[in-house]
Amino acid sequence: MSPLERVQHYVNQYDPTIKAMLFEEKLQTSEEAAQALGVDIGQIAKSILFRSSGRYGLFVAAGDVRIHAKRVKQCLEGGQPKMASPEEVIEVTGFQVGAVCPFALRQEVPVFVDSSLERFPVVYTAAGIAESLLPVTFQALVAMTGAQVVDMQTAE
Repeated sequence: MSPLERVQHYVNQYDPTIKAMLFEEKLQTSEEAAQALGVDIGQIAKSILFRSSGRYGLFVAAGDVRIHAKRVKQCLEGGQPKMASPEEVIEVTGFQVGAVCPFALRQEVPVFVDSSLERFPVVYTAAGIAESLLPVTFQALVAMTGAQVVDMQTAE
């Protein structure tokens, strides 16, 4: 099963009306995705895998938000957090960097969703390949990921 098929299969369990959008070009960054859709960069939900003290966590943030390192450290309850390597991202999530979907992950890891995504009626996550995006509501994103909602811009 391809990464895109894996994502769509997972989504179908929650809401079969949600369909991945396919594009001819790769959308490697939040900026490229926002431009392709004609939406605010904040509506692009970027998924970044961090590692701290041997633990992984997937952080899903608005495209216009910088994830605060102290928040990552608090969420993972460990030492200095580092972004996972491209190899670790594939091993843990089953997706390439730039196409990480926040659900249908290869390994179970805690997921943390940035509360600022709630300001949009629809956000767009990667759908397993760099040429795809998945439109979801904030509520659906939290439900499908089983995420903890956190404010990623602060250390409080």
